[in-house]
Amino acid sequence: MTPQTASASALLDLPGAVQATGLDAGVAAHYGNPMIEQRHLLAGEAIVDLSHRAVLGVSGPDRLTWLNSITSQELRFLKPGESAETLVLDPTGHIEHAVRLVDDGTEAWLIVEAAELPALQAWLDRMRFMLRVELRDRTDEYAVIGTMGSIDDLAGAVPALEPAAPNGTPLVWHDPWAAVVTGGFQYAEDPAHPGADWHWTESLVPRPALPAVTGAVRRGAVRAAGLLALEALRIAAWRPRRATEVDDRTLPHELDWLRSAVHLNKGCYRGQETVAKVHNLGHPPRRLVLLHLDGSQGVLPVHGDEVQAVRRLPDGDTERRGVGTITSSAIHHELGPIALAVVKRTVPATVVLQVLSEEIAVAATQQVIVPQSAGSVAEIPRLPRLGIRTPGH
Repeated sequence: MTPQTASASALLDLPGAVQATGLDAGVAAHYGNPMIEQRHLLAGEAIVDLSHRAVLGVSGPDRLTWLNSITSQELRFLKPGESAETLVLDPTGHIEHAVRLVDDGTEAWLIVEAAELPALQAWLDRMRFMLRVELRDRTDEYAVIGTMGSIDDLAGAVPALEPAAPNGTPLVWHDPWAAVVTGGFQYAEDPAHPGADWHWTESLVPRPALPAVTGAVRRGAVRAAGLLALEALRIAAWRPRRATEVDDRTLPHELDWLRSAVHLNKGCYRGQETVAKVHNLGHPPRRLVLLHLDGSQGVLPVHGDEVQAVRRLPDGDTERRGVGTITSSAIHHELGPIALAVVKRTVPATVVLQVLSEEIAVAATQQVIVPQSAGSVAEIPRLPRLGIRTPGH
């Protein structure tokens, strides 16, 4: 099921539902009040319909060692029910795919953006060689439902939310973003990382159960929150998303994605040399920031809008130059208008920024996520300088 053929979710029949557009078409952007939906989602009282996401099954005895050898995360020792996040990189270390993975002991279940599935599945199929692995698109069988915290509490009241367990292990993916994973690394220097409160899970439920879930929301047994609510909380948690934060030049370091999706001490995989070189010896050319936006003009910048640095010249004129782009934006129930943006590494944290959106300059305050100093963590011993030695010295 691709974005072009995806059918609208049953949850769009709920009162007040407004369908999302673009890559998120097919599910609800909101159900009438995104601010209240954020609060319900944070409280663990609401679900988010992610049934437009794609699900790919990888079975066979070689599945974990094979996936481990071609992606950025250590996957060989995953136990049934354990979750992981891993990246597919190109030979020069740029991000091609982001994969959310849970293994049930028999099959590895990969959750990806629907637009990524055709290219990812084709590439994986080419990489199988003679290994004992099989790929199967499971999107028509299973739908993704997201929630904060445990799905078990909600499934107790709504049986249709019970995660699928075709091989005896419930298919629930727990987002590792809440802490730095084993083998990972965090560039963010803020001791109060907002990701620590990001307790996000995604469950696979049988797709035929979606009408029953819709009925449960109508009865008030569970609440529904739209993607606008989810995006606002995700942005506030500094959590990158493949569909928005990544372009064809993105390195994992630029988004602080070594925190959850890269194991720095595992064996070789495609792009590994660049990952190690940038982390140990270099600096990523760009860096992720959170922008607090001025909402007084009623304009919320969107993906692709230019971030500009503003400098006052000696003659009193103002110079503006492009230093980055908006990747995601939302209105947060507490923080107000916020956005994630990727800017040049050399942009100082103290520089005055604005965002040009709809030909309106929106003032922005930068909160550093990835600092200018990111990378170059290797301590290289300094060799003594060798000069011309004179007799007697």
